[in-house]
Amino acid sequence: MVANPAAQRRTSRPSEQAAGGTKQRGRPRSFDREQALRQAIWTFWERGYEATSVSDLTRAMGIGPPSLYAAFGDKRTLFEEVLTEYVDTYGAFGSRALDEEPTARAGFARMLREAAAEFAAPGRPHGCLVIHAATNCTTPEVEETLRERRNANIAEFATRIRADVATGELPGGCDAPALARYTAAVFQGMSQQARDGASRQELERVADLAMTAWPPAS
Repeated sequence: MVANPAAQRRTSRPSEQAAGGTKQRGRPRSFDREQALRQAIWTFWERGYEATSVSDLTRAMGIGPPSLYAAFGDKRTLFEEVLTEYVDTYGAFGSRALDEEPTARAGFARMLREAAAEFAAPGRPHGCLVIHAATNCTTPEVEETLRERRNANIAEFATRIRADVATGELPGGCDAPALARYTAAVFQGMSQQARDGASRQELERVADLAMTAWPPAS
């Protein structure tokens, strides 16, 4: 990870600084930054990180390279913002389900069923951006960032399951790490199935079947 991407941009793209001179004199942006960011999300979501070029981004966002660099930084810095925005919006359903449901079983059942709806939603890329962006990724920093997010999710799943073991909602012999990893594997698999054309109804059946592997309540 680059500790200060903004500093790297200042030192590595002097020509872009020159091109952005008019902006430094106070020229307002001629585009909607939120709309441009939304288009960047959809582009990375559809194509993955490695297969998305700066040209793909500027074409989708409707801006030129100097505007992209001035407003968002380089491709990797833009992707970091895209990732944060995606997790807080399109991808927030999982954490919300676990936070709002009274038990781990109810939370994960809701999460998987909502994943079926979200991953196969019409009118936007299918599957999960965090999962798909890692496909064929050869940029070590991005690969590590995505791996850390996936592993953090598994750790969060295990913590939620352990809490129910502690309260007696789940049996004491429940293997929380294994159950967490199993649930994550189903979630990730559903993302790929959605990209391969599985419908919401087909994914919902997968979600329901996955929950039968959970141990019975104590």
